[in-house]
Amino acid sequence: MSAPFTQRGESCGPMLQSLWDYVRSEHDSVLLSPYLPVLCAFLTHVTFCAPFLLLDLLAGVSQRVRAWKISAKQPPPPLRAWLKCLGKIAVQYLTVLLPASALLQISRRPSQLPEWSPSSWRLFTDVFVCFLLFDALFFFWHLCLHRIPWLYRNVHQEHHQHQVPFALQAQDASTSELLSLLLLAQISACLVNCHPVSEVFFHIFNTWLAVDDHCGYNLPWALHRLLPFFGGVPHHHIHHRRHNVNFAPYFTHWDHLFGTYRRD
Repeated sequence: MSAPFTQRGESCGPMLQSLWDYVRSEHDSVLLSPYLPVLCAFLTHVTFCAPFLLLDLLAGVSQRVRAWKISAKQPPPPLRAWLKCLGKIAVQYLTVLLPASALLQISRRPSQLPEWSPSSWRLFTDVFVCFLLFDALFFFWHLCLHRIPWLYRNVHQEHHQHQVPFALQAQDASTSELLSLLLLAQISACLVNCHPVSEVFFHIFNTWLAVDDHCGYNLPWALHRLLPFFGGVPHHHIHHRRHNVNFAPYFTHWDHLFGTYRRD
């Protein structure tokens, strides 16, 4: 474990430090609440899905939007499918993920927040290393979910009920699978010993990328068009079609190394 964030040199700059000081002084008890992370995770997921709901509504009348769809022949899901999925995820969060996350947070949260915000470099490295670690843990767990029949039937099969998922279905999975992904994300942040600010950024970006993987739209500005070894929605779409390839969530190096990488 690295040293606690008590040195002024860890500060990211006056703007972030001032914001961190304000948050610590005014909302310290809120930030240390064990219920905050999972509530923010749910709200962040729903917020990130909202633009893709708009795209699905526009796809029925706009040829340009339909051209961005990966499966152009398949009509966008109706609004009732979105509402049904939202209700299912909300029940899972309230009944299982909220208490489980609270217990996990109580076991690992410090009694007080660090005095200093992270440096710019520490913020970047924390988040980047978290993603690399989470990507590796997810790849091997995902591989087990598909290669071990009992795990597939009882844990993962529910997530594969649709060959072409929509954005909200990034978390349309069995409760046990959602718990396992929550645990993998928490393990990643814990092993890296993230500053709380870095951990927030990691969880926010992680949620966004999961939504992007399942959105069904190959957008012109998507990250996979800009970053090498980044799979994005085309990479994950092939996984949902073929099931036995493209197991990594974001990057593609593990699939290349294990011979499970495929592209259309």
